[in-house]
Amino acid sequence: MDVKKRRKQRIKRHKKVRGKVSGTSERPRLCVFRSNKHIYAQLIDDKKNKVLVSTSDLKVKVKKQKNEKPSSVENKKDKKEKPLSSKLLIAFEVGKAIAKKAKELKIEKIVFDRGGYKYHGRVKALAEGARQEGLNF
Repeated sequence: MDVKKRRKQRIKRHKKVRGKVSGTSERPRLCVFRSNKHIYAQLIDDKKNKVLVSTSDLKVKVKKQKNEKPSSVENKKDKKEKPLSSKLLIAFEVGKAIAKKAKELKIEKIVFDRGGYKYHGRVKALAEGARQEGLNF
């Protein structure tokens, strides 16, 4: 598929999502942006047009221990567990980091804005990391 066509489709999906999702001070919007190399997350109050908290994989340090097994995903067809890629692990850690920062601001409920990206891969990993640390959405 052509790059311009994919970009137009993503922008169209993003407009559709943003028409339905809005953040408030009680329930801010968790906005996700991903590029080929990095992933970013922000908590935004749309009523005040203010970013409350932001983080990215540039700020988060992922530690791998030698004896520790990485998280894995079960493949439905083969019934085998495959280790997660490093980008998925990093996205998961970014989700946990944004949740910890939100907890410091006493925010527990949010609205998830996937930014026009399909809900799988790194976007899903970020959301699961945020949920694991206690954010409700």
